[in-house]
This record gives sequence, C-alpha cells and structure tokens, in this order.
Amino acid sequence: MDVAPSRESAEAAQLARIAVGDHPDPFAWLGPHRTPRGWVVRACLPFARRVEVMRMDGSLWGTAAEAADGVFVATADEAPGRYALHVQWEKASQRLLDPYAFAPLLDEATLQAFHEGRLHRPESHLGAHPMTLDGVDGVRFAVWAPNAHRVSVVGDFNGWDGRRHVMRLRHRAGVWEIFIPGAEAGARYKYELLDGKRSLLPLKADPYALRMEHPPASASIVAGPLSVKWHDTHWLAQRASHQRRDAPLSIYEVHATSWRHHHEGAPPDWDELARELIPYVQELGFTHIELLPVSEHPFGGSWGYQPLGIYAPTARLGNPEAFARFVDSCHVAGLGIIVDWVGAHFPDDPHGLARFDGTALYEHADPREGFHQDWHTLIYNYGRREVAQYLIGSALSWIDRFHVDGLRIDAVASMLYRDYSRGEGQWIPNHHGGRENLEAIGLLRELNRLVAEQYPGVLTIAEESTAWPGVTARLQDGGLGFTYKWNMGWMHDSLRYLRRNPIYRRFHHHDLTFGMTYAYAERFILALSHDEVVYGKGSLLQRMPGDAWQRFANLRAYFGFMWAHPGKKLLFMGDELAAWREWDHDGQLDWSLRDDPMHEGVRRLVADLNRLLVNEPALHQEDDHPRGFAWIVADDAMQSVYAFVRYGNEGAPPMLAVSNFTPQPRDDYRVGVPEPGRWRELCNTDSAFYGGSNVGNGGVVSTLPQPSHGYAQSLTLRLPPLATLILRAEDA
Repeated sequence: MDVAPSRESAEAAQLARIAVGDHPDPFAWLGPHRTPRGWVVRACLPFARRVEVMRMDGSLWGTAAEAADGVFVATADEAPGRYALHVQWEKASQRLLDPYAFAPLLDEATLQAFHEGRLHRPESHLGAHPMTLDGVDGVRFAVWAPNAHRVSVVGDFNGWDGRRHVMRLRHRAGVWEIFIPGAEAGARYKYELLDGKRSLLPLKADPYALRMEHPPASASIVAGPLSVKWHDTHWLAQRASHQRRDAPLSIYEVHATSWRHHHEGAPPDWDELARELIPYVQELGFTHIELLPVSEHPFGGSWGYQPLGIYAPTARLGNPEAFARFVDSCHVAGLGIIVDWVGAHFPDDPHGLARFDGTALYEHADPREGFHQDWHTLIYNYGRREVAQYLIGSALSWIDRFHVDGLRIDAVASMLYRDYSRGEGQWIPNHHGGRENLEAIGLLRELNRLVAEQYPGVLTIAEESTAWPGVTARLQDGGLGFTYKWNMGWMHDSLRYLRRNPIYRRFHHHDLTFGMTYAYAERFILALSHDEVVYGKGSLLQRMPGDAWQRFANLRAYFGFMWAHPGKKLLFMGDELAAWREWDHDGQLDWSLRDDPMHEGVRRLVADLNRLLVNEPALHQEDDHPRGFAWIVADDAMQSVYAFVRYGNEGAPPMLAVSNFTPQPRDDYRVGVPEPGRWRELCNTDSAFYGGSNVGNGGVVSTLPQPSHGYAQSLTLRLPPLATLILRAEDA
C-alpha cells in the first residue's frame, strides 16, 4: 500500500529542487508564508554561512537554519511584516531585502494585452526597469519565455548564480517576472533558462534590453530613464512640414564607425560625431542624415544589419544618452535623422533570440520559413502576436525615445515573399496557396498605421527591390503605407548606363529614360547607397569609363542628372569625395582626397546641387506627380543627349536640365523650352570650379522665336563634354 509522504518530506523535496535551481515556482516556497505551524521565511542563498531575518527596526525576527544546500528557513509565531535578510558570507556580511516578499508585478490587463499583441510599447513592461516598489528601490525584470521550465535573472547583483533569483511565471502570457531590491541601473545581467526538458540553455541577453555591453561582450545592462535635456521642441513642432512630400529631401547615408577615425585609428563616439559630422553635412547641404543600423549587433562586419538588441543603441559609439544627444544636436542644426531598422531577420548567436526558451519562439521551426538562405540568419515568425508586437514596439521606441525622424526598413522584399531567394520545394505557400507572406504584410501595414497616427510627419522608407504594387500607397487603398521607397530599378539602370563606354551608350539610351515610365507608381528616393560601393563592385568613380578626367566628368554629369531627376535623393558617405576605393567598414573615408582639386570639385558640386535642390521649388515640389516633369529630348540616342523640364507649384519658375553623356562638346544644340526670355545657367557640372573644362553658356541664355520640341521658342546651347546643365527660367 502506498503511503502519502509527510508534510516535512514533501517540503524537503521542494526545497531540494530549489537548492539545485530546478524548481519552476519558487515563489510558492520562498519568502514569507503562513503555515499550520506559524509563519516561515525561506531564502535561497547559496554559499551563505549564516542568515538572520531582521525586522525593519533592527530586531531579530528569527535565525534561519539551512534546510537544504543553500536554502535557509526561519520560523516564528508572528508574521514577519517588512523584513531584511542579514547574510554572513565567508568574507563579508550583507543586508538584503527579499525579492520573494513582493507580490506579482504586472497587472492582468497588461499581461492579457501583451498576450494579444496589443502593447504598442512593450519595452515599458518587459525588460529591466529601475523602480521603487513599496518604498524599496530595485529593478523589475520581465521576460517572455512561455515554454521554459524555469527562468532566472543572473547578473552582477547575485554572482551570476541562477539559483538566487528564479522568476515568477505569469501563466496567461508566458511572462516571467521578479523585482530585485537593491539592483541598480548600470548592472549587467542575462537570463538563465531551463527548457521544457530541464536542460540548461546558453545564457540569454534580454530581448527588450534598452542598453547592452560593448561587443564582443554580450550582457544586457539595466538602463535608467533616459536622462537627456532636449532642445528640439521647435524642430519636432515643424517636423511634419520639413518632411512633407513636396519638401526637399536629400539624405547623407552614414556608417557611423567608419566615417572618420581618430589619429590613433579609433572610431568616433556620438559626441565626437556631433562635433564633426553635423557641420560637415550642413556644409554639404543635405537635409537629413541616415544611419546604417545603430541597434546593438554582435558582428561588426554585418554593418548592423544582423541585430540582436533592437531596442538598444550600440555600445560601440556610447551609451543611449549619447545617441540621444547626437539626435538632439542634429535637430538643433536643422538636420533630420533617419535610422535603418531591421525586422527581416536576426542572427543565431547563442546569447540571442534563437530557440530562446528551448523552442522556436521568435523564429519559425521549419527552416523553409525560418531560415534565411542568403544571410544564414533566422526569420521572425510574424504571425505570432508577441513577435509582431516585439518588432513594432522596437520601431516605435526609436521614434519615441530618441526623436528620430524616419525609419528605413531593410530588406522589405525578403519579408514580403515566402519564396524569396528560394527554389521549388524550399518554401511553404500561404493559406491561399500563394507566395505572399501575409503575416509580414500585416505587420508592415500595422507599423505604418501606428507611425502615421502617433507620430505625424515621421518617414517610413522601404528598401523594396521588386515591383510589389502599392508600397507607398495609402492603407485605405490597399497599400503598405510607406512614405517612400528606394528606387532600385533607377539605380541599377543608371549605373549600368554610366559604366558603358560613351561610344556604346547610344545603343542603351533607354536605360536613362525607362525610369520615367514608372516614376509615379510610387513615391521614390533615388538611392546611391552603401550597397553600390562594396562586394567588388568598385567605387562610383571606379565604375566610370575613360581616363581619369573622363571618370570625374562622368560622375559629375551623373550627379547633375540625378539631382535634377524626379525623386528624393540619397548618397552614401564618401561618394561626395569621388573615392577611388570601395568602402571599408573597418577603416575610414580617405580624407586626403580633399587635397586633390578633382576630388574636392566633386564635393563642391554635391554641395551646390543640394543647395539648388532646396532653393528651387521646381526641383522638389512635384517629385511624385506627372505635372512636375516633361521630356524635351528623350530620343537623341545618337548624341546621348537628354533634356527635360521640371515644374513646381504655381509661381515657381521651371527648370531645364540637359545632359551630354559623350566627351564631344556640342555647339548650337537646340532645345525647345516652355517659357520665353532668359534662362539662367545655375549649374554646369563642367565648371572649372568642379574640375571641369569650363565649356558653357556664359551664365545666361535667351530664347529665340524658333519653334522646337513642341514649344514656340527655343534655346541654342553649347553642351559641355560629359556634363549636365541646369537652367532656370527668368523674366525677359
């Protein structure tokens, strides 16, 4: 006959499990509890020599006996009330408040909202947060791990011992929580988990950490409230007008750690970038800085595109306050800030999200859905509410906490298609049998909806490389709701054209005209990004044909054509210097090039083009509407000449752009124009000021009453070799 175990033996078994860190619910035993024998206080303090339970007035409530290895038990007839544990270690003594004396932390409504994916700022509830609870200072920790057998916080405050602070499981949402008295901002920590089979997993960084260690170290750091004195109230009030569709937008794309190094070779921090980068970008006339991902990432060679701390600015450049000061300084200087944000995938580093609780929690279990073949990374399970909430919360956090003005969403195409870069049999169709990733589409639409509603005027920009319809269309019209999309087609076509020998360009004339056939299908940014100067492609200057002079001339002509063309602008750092070498993410830009007049000439041109873009309404007001553009010469393939007019709103003078993509100057080239009178030559990329041959039209040209190209009047121009002219209509 079976005999029921005694109460004492059952308790001993439970305490033995606590002693080895195997118990899934230590709150049921540790801390103060009323029993039939009176009151008991139990504490797990491995390696302690003596433990006393002290009332807050300093009197002794009870001396604890060691009931199991490192588990101490004290009893008394009366309730302990508020108490402290006086612990004698081998070489020191310590007064501790008991984390197991505190009630559950997160309320049921919050947990239910988390479980349903309705917390738009989940990092306010999960992660590590210094707080005062019942008059006691400490840190509240909370982490989602629904399939774990046990979760502990380990860190500087407990000797990284997983037996000390086993968390309470809130069953409805699978969230584990604990309040640790005495823990402070700045403490390092991770989570120690046993999976469902009670196997110990690698220590995990906090997915919701707001601060992390400098790689290769990988611990999370308790972050206090962001302590920044903001000075950008005026900027934020005006942001929506600065970033309207009819406003000028010219973006300088930056990889922060390789822009410029100290003389000893160290990369800058945020405060140094504020002092050096911001004035440089102001001088160049860009309206915005776009930063390659600055969330924490273990591998620097990923340039930030494989992040594992999507709520935390990378420690490589300073603490979160330093990043906030940088953004604030940009705003004070009149510059907007866009950050690249990665929600397409994450790396499989053992301290990260991969099989976080022993199961495929953040990713898909099936590699046909959950493994990125191109990048050997893991793909988020967008259909899981908690995961979608985690991603959206991160994106909103950068806008809210750090005041950024836009998010450029990386690798959108890889999110939209289930068969992205996969062959037959390597992917799973959606429930309709199609290739569209319906869950990712829902996530992107929800993200754009929330940004538009909560942060009017903030930009969302898609790096989307296919012809997916309606990327920038309104949500109510069935679109994805992005503000802009990178025009990858224009970039590929134009660079393919420019790298050809001018002798053969006439056979590929359509490469520069084709973009206008779809220019208004989306709101576009013309992007010459970091991806175009790596992987053996060569720098932009290297890809230009001809001798050294012709290479510079080609590049200048290309920039002139690009800045006059419909679409907002983006240029990667170093392209303004006409770098000879590819970008090296471990190095810095070759600043010695500024001593060479040819390289400095290209930089001057970029600055002048940006000023022209900002000052001339016709070059930016109607970027996304057919009424802002008209071809004049689109068919002169034999001479590789292009001419078009840009129009602004009513009252804005029209602008004429003419490009000659051969090294042959062309005299008396007739171009019909919509306005009679004088046309002022505002930009000539062949100017000697930029390193050119100074062929031009003397600054001003007047129309003749000779019809051409469908207009009643025309200009006779002298077209410089490998150059772009930009002229503005003026009164006669």
